[in-house]
Amino acid sequence: MSATTAPRSPSHNALATPDISTKGAQRAFLLLRTVFTIAPIVFGLDKFANVLTDWPAYLAPWIDNIVPGDAQQAMYIVGVIEIVAGIVVATRPRWGALLVSAWLIGIIVNLLTYSGFYDVALRDFGLLVAALSLYVLATPDRVTARAATDRGTSA
Repeated sequence: MSATTAPRSPSHNALATPDISTKGAQRAFLLLRTVFTIAPIVFGLDKFANVLTDWPAYLAPWIDNIVPGDAQQAMYIVGVIEIVAGIVVATRPRWGALLVSAWLIGIIVNLLTYSGFYDVALRDFGLLVAALSLYVLATPDRVTARAATDRGTSA
C-alpha cells in the first residue's frame, strides 16, 4: 500500500531554517547598517556633552582606576572610538560590525562588573547579536561557502 503524504510546512519543524528572500536580507542589512552608523556617532558625540545621560556614571570603578585621567576624560576617548566605529560601519560594514561587536563586548563586561546596570548589559547583549547579524549579512556568500567547505559542511 502506497500512501502519499502532504509536504510539511517549514513551521512544522521548529528547527527548520525559513526561506529568506534576498530582498528581505537586503532590507535587514540596510536597517542594521543605518542603526549601527547613526547610533555610535550620536552616542559618541554625546560623550562630550552628556545630554542623553551622565556617561561617566556608567564607568566601572576598576576601569576608572586603570585609565588615565578621570571618568569624563575616559568618556572623551570612548566618544572618539564610538564615532570611528560608526564611520567604519558606514564605509566598511563587515569590518565595522566586528568593531562594534568587540566594543559592545567591552561595554557588557564593564556593566556586568558594576552592580546596578545588569538591565543595560542585557540590552547591549541584544545589540551585540544585532551587530553580529550585520556582519553575517555583510559577508559575501563566497566567503561563507568557502568557510563551510573548509569545515567539510555545506553552506
